[in-house]
Amino acid sequence: MITIHPPVLENGFTWINLTNPTEHEFGKIAHEYHIPQTAIIDAKEHSHLPKFESFDEHNHFIICRFLNKECSKDADDIIQLTHGLGILWGPNYLITIHRYAQEYVDYVYQKYSQHNNLHEVVAKLVKCCIQSFDASIEKLDKEIDFYESRIFLKKRIPDLLKNLYLIKRRVYSYRKMLNLSKEIIEKLMNLQKRSTIIQDLKEVYLRGDTFVEELYESMNSLLNIYISLSSQKTNEVMRVLTVFSAFFLPLTFIVGVYGMNFEHMPELNHPIGYPLVWVAMTLITILIYRNFKKNGWM
Repeated sequence: MITIHPPVLENGFTWINLTNPTEHEFGKIAHEYHIPQTAIIDAKEHSHLPKFESFDEHNHFIICRFLNKECSKDADDIIQLTHGLGILWGPNYLITIHRYAQEYVDYVYQKYSQHNNLHEVVAKLVKCCIQSFDASIEKLDKEIDFYESRIFLKKRIPDLLKNLYLIKRRVYSYRKMLNLSKEIIEKLMNLQKRSTIIQDLKEVYLRGDTFVEELYESMNSLLNIYISLSSQKTNEVMRVLTVFSAFFLPLTFIVGVYGMNFEHMPELNHPIGYPLVWVAMTLITILIYRNFKKNGWM
């Protein structure tokens, strides 16, 4: 679908919004505005990562990504979690390309296209893309706090490790997406350094990037704590098993010796041989117990 907004009188540029355009529709627009073939290929590629490209001094191309609100609960990479938004602009035109209808585009057109220049309108579009992750990032932060408290309280949670891994993958994807978007922010600032709107975009980006970095560090720490606690629990189980082994190994040896049924074993015919063996095993058990207590192993 093609939506062509008429030229804005104050700024004098035409905004063309393409929603899942056909080859013919996109080709016609690209030919009219002399868009390079490489940009056409990149704009149509659904999985393309964020980038900034300049064709010349006045014509530029951006791909940024915004959150896919309808992604599955198990989505954990950039392609599954986000949709792409292609932005091409020059002295008298702005073209936005996206596969799915996006309210951010209409919002920016209604609110900012009348009184802002092209670079500032583009900055607003990029800002909306970055801010689309805010709610998801806050949700991940709450989930990390939830699992952290449960891990320290040693409460059992079904599929705990799977959920922690999914959170880590999502945080990593957001972190990667923001890192790739850094070049876009820097290039926009170079195009118009004194714009308060672009400065605002930089602040939004830095806030989001800082928050995601904190989540990434928190997630790594939480996983390390979980693994350490799991190892500690395993060590405790092994210690108990070792204690039992230390008690029963000498007793098993004695029982094994007198269970061999050799013909000439004088203890077998001794009148008090049986109680003597019990006394010996009892003394050995007491000695082992006292030794463990003395060394703090029990």
